[in-house]
Amino acid sequence: MSAPERVLLIACGALAREVRALLAQPGFAHLDLVCLPASLHNRPERIPDAVRARIREARGRYRRIYLLYGDCGTGGALDRVLAEEGVERIAGPHCYAFYEGLETFAARAAAEPACFYLTDFLVRQFDTLVVRGLGLDRHPELLPVYFGNYRKLVHLAQTDDAVLQAEGRRAAQRLGLEYEYRFTGYGDLAAFVERAARRGEDGTADPGVLAGHTGPGDRPRRP
Repeated sequence: MSAPERVLLIACGALAREVRALLAQPGFAHLDLVCLPASLHNRPERIPDAVRARIREARGRYRRIYLLYGDCGTGGALDRVLAEEGVERIAGPHCYAFYEGLETFAARAAAEPACFYLTDFLVRQFDTLVVRGLGLDRHPELLPVYFGNYRKLVHLAQTDDAVLQAEGRRAAQRLGLEYEYRFTGYGDLAAFVERAARRGEDGTADPGVLAGHTGPGDRPRRP
């Protein structure tokens, strides 16, 4: 059997560590990864054009291209670009939803709307992206403006890491919020990467089951 042709994953930089962990497993050597800056989330209107540029840059060098992005605040503009370019993305409005599972996240968010969410990436980058990014280090009086309507910080964790849990609790304390830890593993991200790998091999849409799949009953340790 011939080796599969190369497949490209274009991902948000906030997913880089998790996608690399998945690609380190056997059977994914034909997948390449490029990441766009996570800071684009501060200007979501720029995401569609940045994605289009990466797709066109890679065109002709890969059998297939997949996008690891939610809508991420683009208001459907990203999906319009992908329809024009013929590229599939992982389903969901944002990474919180596809980590926890679309239906589960939607149900919990509807039941508890006053939640502020952090992934492992955002816990690691809390001081940079939240405290300094929102200017709370310089203007602490803005804290109730930004977070006064929240009641809980929910840490959607991809890895079973006690250090990150402690950092998440400190982040909640810094914002004056209750802390809740929910282990998600890689959620739908794992299945989507598996499907991309299988389609790269034979062109079929068999999502399969990822070896070492990280569902709620299988807790990966930090890389």
